Amino acid sequence: MRGRVRTAERLALLAAGLFVVGTNAFVIAGVLPSIAGELHAPQTAVASSITWYAAVVAIASPLVGVLLPWVPRTALIAVGLVLVAGGTVVAALAPGLLVFIAGRVLAAFGGAALVPTATAAAPAMLRPEQRGLALAATGLGFTLASAVGSPLGTALAALVGWRVTMLAIAGLALLLAVAVLLRLGPVPLGAATSLAARVGVLRDPRVSLVLLAAALVTTGFNVVYIFSARLTEGATGGDGRLLALLLLLYGAGGVVGTALAGPVTDRFGNRVTAAVATGALVAVFVLLAVEERSYVALAILFGVWGVVAFAAVVPLQHRLVGVDPSIAGLTLGWYSTAMYVGIAVAPLLGAAALAVGPVALPLAGAAATALALLAFQLGFRARRRQALGASSETSGTTSAMESSTRVGR
Repeated sequence: MRGRVRTAERLALLAAGLFVVGTNAFVIAGVLPSIAGELHAPQTAVASSITWYAAVVAIASPLVGVLLPWVPRTALIAVGLVLVAGGTVVAALAPGLLVFIAGRVLAAFGGAALVPTATAAAPAMLRPEQRGLALAATGLGFTLASAVGSPLGTALAALVGWRVTMLAIAGLALLLAVAVLLRLGPVPLGAATSLAARVGVLRDPRVSLVLLAAALVTTGFNVVYIFSARLTEGATGGDGRLLALLLLLYGAGGVVGTALAGPVTDRFGNRVTAAVATGALVAVFVLLAVEERSYVALAILFGVWGVVAFAAVVPLQHRLVGVDPSIAGLTLGWYSTAMYVGIAVAPLLGAAALAVGPVALPLAGAAATALALLAFQLGFRARRRQALGASSETSGTTSAMESSTRVGR
């Protein structure tokens, strides 16, 4: 019994670390107008800090496992939290946009150290038959970041300002770093993997097309989420508390979508589940463009959006694991990178959409999501083409042998 409690405590620490990193990333969407106002910068310029943040995480995360395989995982997680705290303090006290972006970049290095390490540490702590539970427990950290952390941060910013919100996140990160050092305990070091081996898995089109789909889905989501304050301004009147409620409904929907996605994927398969979830996402984005001035309609749509957005994640990951379970660790690592690539691209696409008007934001999200669905389905055609190619090669070899036999005769 004591062992179970200890394991639960360790998983909770890992989930809490991912919660802090996720909240630090997601909360920017809700406080974007306030940051832009105080820093005297356009919202699109402030949103570019998200591009910098995500780009650093996308590039640095794969390198952590390659360059630092000898560093104790507990220390690496704690250092990541300290970097998140330090960068967030710099951003919170920034007098201008450049210092704010510099703080976000520093925090991004912390995220790059923490996220892949914590995600890999969880299953390493448990027996093989419990690894799914471990991943679900740590994944809950990101889910709660969008369901609770981001809305609460947005509401707090509406009351006392965005700088206080970010300082609170930094304080939480520091407290958690101390808790990790004191209570997490040793984590088994995984086998070191070369950069060539990590890159090699991308040559399989079944893997690369799923990763492309993941990047596009993430882009479509973040185009709308990052600029949700602008999109909903006609309905909220710029009231941060009303926006916080919409984000809370989105997050609550995300919890439901996460809970449903696993059983639904197991029953109907990743191909059908992904098609339904991403197709529903496209429909929600189109409806957001139509109903962007009705708060009641937005409340309903944000809740549904959360359900289908989070439900789309599991079948993509399920497909990656199913392609070749023996390299699932590598492909899921690239999945995280693909997500951050999508986050990095989203502010650029969002800025272009805003040049047309806020209503173009969900339409851009719908287009990116539709392309994601196409890429995901093409991955199955690639599999069939490979199978057909193998069959043709076998058939050709057999025919050649028969011809050779006939000539010999």
